[in-house]
Amino acid sequence: MLEDLYAATTGWLFETLVQPPLYALGLMDWAEDLHDWLDFAVFGLLGIAVVYAVCRPLEAWRPVEHWEGSGRVVRTDMVYTFLTRLGLLPLLAFVVLASLQSLWEGWLTEAGVMPPTLEMLVPPLRDHPLLALALYVVILDFGEYWRHRAQHRFGWWWALHSVHHAQRRMTFWTDDRNHVLDEVIAALWFGGIALLIGVPPGQFPLILLLMRLAESLSHANVRLDFGRLGERLLVSPRFHRLHHGLLSAGEHGRNYAVLLPVWDWAFGTGDFRRDVYPRTGDPGAPEALASGGWLRQQAAGFRRLLAALARERG
Repeated sequence: MLEDLYAATTGWLFETLVQPPLYALGLMDWAEDLHDWLDFAVFGLLGIAVVYAVCRPLEAWRPVEHWEGSGRVVRTDMVYTFLTRLGLLPLLAFVVLASLQSLWEGWLTEAGVMPPTLEMLVPPLRDHPLLALALYVVILDFGEYWRHRAQHRFGWWWALHSVHHAQRRMTFWTDDRNHVLDEVIAALWFGGIALLIGVPPGQFPLILLLMRLAESLSHANVRLDFGRLGERLLVSPRFHRLHHGLLSAGEHGRNYAVLLPVWDWAFGTGDFRRDVYPRTGDPGAPEALASGGWLRQQAAGFRRLLAALARERG
């Protein structure tokens, strides 16, 4: 019933808002791709609604911090969220990489070589789609852990990632507060790994939304942990807040995991203290990066990138 309603809604939106201008401009060859994007965007808006329904009551229930006059900085984070959750960058990366993969696989086929996928390497996964989905999530999350560590390790990448860490009033909206160049790199990284392990295109949006729902919760301004065992199974708001603490910004940070804390435990970067809820922010960030609007933050992040590259060349 819900699937039929969702399909009918996206179909109506496509036929009413997207298809007429495509037909008028002679761009109907793009109809299928844009229909897929619309489906993804509607799913993104649905994801925002679900995140708000879960996280906003939690923040009102047990906030870590109470602020006055924080509306503007929170609204800026909301702009980031709506730009990102429409799925444009991740989906474009997946589409572009899928096209390149098709060309690559065509060349390999002509050469008599068949590139392996995860389900080819582990045939039983073909009969257990939920298990395959879970394994895809684990592998992608492992990749995200190392991308996150790299963001803190390399000076030029930290210059971009510092846009995210500059927020002193962290809420569930802060998850998508990233420099656009950092978003492009992340989208290509995530999409590339997904294609490399053979994630079916139909499952990619679901995996992306699942991980982003968890990430939004981990950034929430709520005094919440998942217990002694749960803290080691899933990243909680407390676990990730330690990563955003004033003393954790930069290359010596802790708690890099995006979804599964097991990576921090395995590689010695975990901090599992359950009674610590530090203030957040980057002491070295300029004020424009901390409290400026979207354009000022993007410009400040780009200037920091140029400065970091200049230092590395010097």
